[in-house]
Amino acid sequence: MLKQKTLGILALIAGLAPAAHALAAYPERPIRMVVPFAAGGPADMVGREFAQLFSEQLGQPVVVVNAGGGHGVPALNQVLGQEADGYTLLMPASGNMTIPSKAMAGKDVLGLLAPISLLTESPHVLVVTAKLPVNSVQDLVDYARQHPGRVNFGSAGVGGVAHLGMELFKSEAKVDVVHVPYRGTSQVLTDIASGQVQALFSSMPSLQPLIDKKAVKALAMSAPSKGEETASLPLVSQTLPGMSYTTWYGLFAKAGTPQPVLDTLNKAVVETLKNPALNKKFAPQGVEFVSSTPAQLTEIVQRDTRKWTALIEQAGIEID
Repeated sequence: MLKQKTLGILALIAGLAPAAHALAAYPERPIRMVVPFAAGGPADMVGREFAQLFSEQLGQPVVVVNAGGGHGVPALNQVLGQEADGYTLLMPASGNMTIPSKAMAGKDVLGLLAPISLLTESPHVLVVTAKLPVNSVQDLVDYARQHPGRVNFGSAGVGGVAHLGMELFKSEAKVDVVHVPYRGTSQVLTDIASGQVQALFSSMPSLQPLIDKKAVKALAMSAPSKGEETASLPLVSQTLPGMSYTTWYGLFAKAGTPQPVLDTLNKAVVETLKNPALNKKFAPQGVEFVSSTPAQLTEIVQRDTRKWTALIEQAGIEID
């Protein structure tokens, strides 16, 4: 009897060994990191720089996959359609996780995912086309009041953080401005440079080339910034006291991913973000790389969801 029990235990151990080895060996092949925006936008720029250094920590290539549009739902579905094994990750912007849409009505987005770590925090920059005769936030407010319904704000899409930033500006300034949504950031940048779009809230990495070329004018920041290129800019709240917000990027896996894999990924993120190359490139532009625990990221998602949901209800915005 004892011999039979011993053989049973040995068989059980032998059966568990391959699974334990698989977890211990993670990652054994390339990892896909899905970014819910088109190539060339701020999320893509940050994601590719991060992925390169993240690959070095993990010892496997981290391949950026762009899946823009649809409020991040196509990107989310790409992750949810794969195994919960840590080989397909999601790098959403804060709006993808915290702004409710009809496409995700009734679904607990956070519950579908396993938080890994925060990656960045940054304010948005308010810019106007160089063709617009304004040079400050107060100038823009005055111009909008003098030309109701004739000033337009571009954004990467309805319901994104840049759109809600515009709605917050509109509410606090009590002006009538028009929202022009795009599918991603690249085309709206082209149009604000040409003057077809007059104003825009976006992150500094994507705006810096246009500012350097004097195609757009940077008026203010949506929140305090540590960046060399942004610290000298005034805050929108100096003109509109109720106007303040930030945006962030985070890293998530599919819910059900084994805890040892999540621990490996979090540790790799923490080590990656210690690399001075990241902050050297992006800190001057107001993008701060900062890691977190999964619990801290969960708290951030829940906090921002409450804030943006309240604004959407107040403004009567419908997000498809």
